[in-house]
Amino acid sequence: MADEAVLVYELEPPIPFSVADANGIEKGAICSLVDPITASGTTADGSLVAGIAASEKIASDGKTKLGIYRKGIFKVTLSGTCTAGDILETDVSPNHVAQYDAAVSGTRMIGTALESGNSGTILMELNIGPGGNA
Repeated sequence: MADEAVLVYELEPPIPFSVADANGIEKGAICSLVDPITASGTTADGSLVAGIAASEKIASDGKTKLGIYRKGIFKVTLSGTCTAGDILETDVSPNHVAQYDAAVSGTRMIGTALESGNSGTILMELNIGPGGNA
């Protein structure tokens, strides 16, 4: 998989989310949140964020649970530019993050940039939603 998020520091263990048996999700994929407490391996610009997949989920392997990180320090791929301390969101490119758009709120905020960057990899604190980023 291209541009997967790489765990640098685990701040909390992953928690089990439901996943569809038919779907494959790569380790390090940024996952969307689907109700109830379900992760999907697809994201779009400003998606609701479940977190980052802690391991690989092989399509049609019979498993319907997957560990998802909701806290941690990750090396992620940035689209565009950001400054250290900026709030980040998911981007239109799979497994990319981008500087927060004012139209995005709640669990569409994926984390905080720990370093400035310009369309490359940066360190990000995975800290979903306004509670951790406000």
